[in-house]
Amino acid sequence: MPRTSLRKKQAVSYNEDHNDDEMPQVTKAVAAASKVVDKTKGAISKTVATKTTSAKPVTKRKAEPEAEIEAPAPATKTVKKRKTKAKDEDATPLADRTAVSTLKPTMHIGAHVSAAGGVQNSVTNAVHIGANAFALFLKSQRKWTNPPLDPEAKNQFISLCKDHSYSAGEHALPHGSYLVNLAQADQEKANQAYTSFVDDLTRCEQLGIRLYNFHPGNTGGDARAAAIGRIAAQLNKSHKATKTVITVLENMAGSGNVVGSTWEDLRDIIDLVEDKERVGVCIDTCHAFAAGYDLRTPEAFKKTIDSFNDIVGHKYLKAFHLNDSKAPFNSNRDLHANIGTGFLGLRAFHSIMNHAPFAGMPMVLETPIDRPGADGKSAEDKKVWADEIKLLEKLVGMDAESDEFKELEKELQAKGELERNKIQDQVDRKSAKDAKKGAKKGGKRKKKGDDEDESE
Repeated sequence: MPRTSLRKKQAVSYNEDHNDDEMPQVTKAVAAASKVVDKTKGAISKTVATKTTSAKPVTKRKAEPEAEIEAPAPATKTVKKRKTKAKDEDATPLADRTAVSTLKPTMHIGAHVSAAGGVQNSVTNAVHIGANAFALFLKSQRKWTNPPLDPEAKNQFISLCKDHSYSAGEHALPHGSYLVNLAQADQEKANQAYTSFVDDLTRCEQLGIRLYNFHPGNTGGDARAAAIGRIAAQLNKSHKATKTVITVLENMAGSGNVVGSTWEDLRDIIDLVEDKERVGVCIDTCHAFAAGYDLRTPEAFKKTIDSFNDIVGHKYLKAFHLNDSKAPFNSNRDLHANIGTGFLGLRAFHSIMNHAPFAGMPMVLETPIDRPGADGKSAEDKKVWADEIKLLEKLVGMDAESDEFKELEKELQAKGELERNKIQDQVDRKSAKDAKKGAKKGGKRKKKGDDEDESE
């Protein structure tokens, strides 16, 4: 039996390796093994192993079963266990949803949740954090080409919204791709942007979503009026290609080539839109503050909202992005902070939560939720959003002069103090550097004559 087994192993190894040079070694090994069997059967295993060690085919054949059979088993079991655990954790809500009817005014507060794995998952992720509104990406916002909306995902999204009493038409606020610039002057790039944009609008209509939020665009150095004209033209074209979706312009934090950081920019775009029922505005509180619109006190809040109503018009206000700001007022820096911890402070959000004309609008958190884990690595903690939703809901009807509010305000400001100081220092140093550059530049130009001074 051992002799027969050995011959089979050699034959298989030879056929696999096709190494003619090793055949004599194999033959000698078999012959030697046969003699040993005749003398003493008990020593055959040791002798065969010794004589065949140099025969590459035999060694290779013996090693293969260990790699294929023994090693993978525990790894497969471990992976399966991790997946099951993650699924169980996600299934447990971090907070119950508040009945909006109990809030006066009725505020629908949520967050920009993940739609990884399909748009239907955005609904369960919203439920998970106790949200009464939510934002999502309808497709990957990191690439231009995406597969069409999966019919099963679409049906599940609609079904889950119904099961959990979400009005997709009123309280879902998808966010447009960061790649899209409707102000693009280059025709090829403009077509690419439009194709992606109208594809999102089509997905909205398939899902029963009525509001679609997007960043207006960037002039690319071109004249602002021309860029605004291109944005409006793309919107008019997209409105004709679709039927119901309201395209919602988001105000921006930046200056320079960015379009939308002033109420006037938003007004000018809307003025050129043909179907006024298909356009609106989402106010991002961090962006507004960074762009010079103050919200920190009741007086400042009233002044800012009154100016929006006068310049743009309240009827165009469709939604809010609720974010505090790590950067100081009028810094043009888009740095979101957790509610109450930034330069805006809790009082600004108290004003928003108790302003009756905002009732019924989707209010979406985009605050940071990355927190250091036990291993030192950063990881998302969705409980941050669950807690912030409850915090904002708690502000509805709360007396801003009460000890409860003042203690809460003080506590949150203390949490964000280090980060505020850090960013303030960065802003101050940059301002000083820019001022120094400006002084040097101005000094040089003065030496060149009055004509160049006037061109400044």
